Amino acid sequence: MAEEKPLEKLTVKELKEIALEMEEIQGVSAMKKDDLIVAIKEAKGIPLKEVREKAVESVVGLKAKMKELREKKEALREKKDKVGILRLKRRISRLKKRTRKLAKSAS
Repeated sequence: MAEEKPLEKLTVKELKEIALEMEEIQGVSAMKKDDLIVAIKEAKGIPLKEVREKAVESVVGLKAKMKELREKKEALREKKDKVGILRLKRRISRLKKRTRKLAKSAS
């Protein structure tokens, strides 16, 4: 039964049963679901999925993006595209919030 479903779909009870059958895994009763999945995969030699890290943002990079968007906004203002202007205004506002958040976390 356990071989039919991926480990992530099994319940904690089923994962503990599988882990108890394996002699390499210690402390099964205290483990949580994520810990059990990792331990079982390591014991069976199943490769773990790598978690991609987000690219680190910088205030300087965000401000450059804001400057680029402001230039586009001016071009749209000349064309009198109100919808496009509003869209860019929102994007610039979000970028401003992110720069403030980054500056606050850095200090």
